[in-house]
Amino acid sequence: MKTMRDVAVYPGTFDPVTLGHLDLISRSAEIFERVVVAVASKSSKSGGMFSVEERVAMVRESAADLPNVTVDVLDGLLVDYCVKRGVSIVVRGLRAYSDFEYEFQMALTNRKLAPRIETLFMMPQEEHSYVTASTVREVARYGGDTSGFVPAVVQRHIDTFLKAHPDQRILTGGGVGNTGAFDR
Repeated sequence: MKTMRDVAVYPGTFDPVTLGHLDLISRSAEIFERVVVAVASKSSKSGGMFSVEERVAMVRESAADLPNVTVDVLDGLLVDYCVKRGVSIVVRGLRAYSDFEYEFQMALTNRKLAPRIETLFMMPQEEHSYVTASTVREVARYGGDTSGFVPAVVQRHIDTFLKAHPDQRILTGGGVGNTGAFDR
């Protein structure tokens, strides 16, 4: 199968998609003919808010004005996804030096599993470099204003989620829904 250098995959959990994610998606869309945002169906991260279907919908809504961006579900190894679709470029974001070690290990592992797949590291614009989806979830659960961190369509999803799940608000003492997931 011929590999496509005009297509890149940008994988992640996007729980929720942030302005930093959207910055990388839009800048990738300027570089590549087509960008596939691959939303991981499962995450090793704790404290998720949204189902994969909700996350896919949020990314689609957020990137609706980018005609060369599609959104798909990633269910399995990223390299298997890329090989099956003939894609050889993976875009990964680096916000800070602390991201580098993890991303570097992932890129080298992916290279070992599928040597033809290259990882392109991109940095978000400075104003988004400190924003993480985990931070957005935590601020939202504490009742803070997350509108400066996420697209407006995502903010509406966060507001709807918190209204439908009052047990997800951080309670006095730091516990979320009495699970203690965000105790500090």
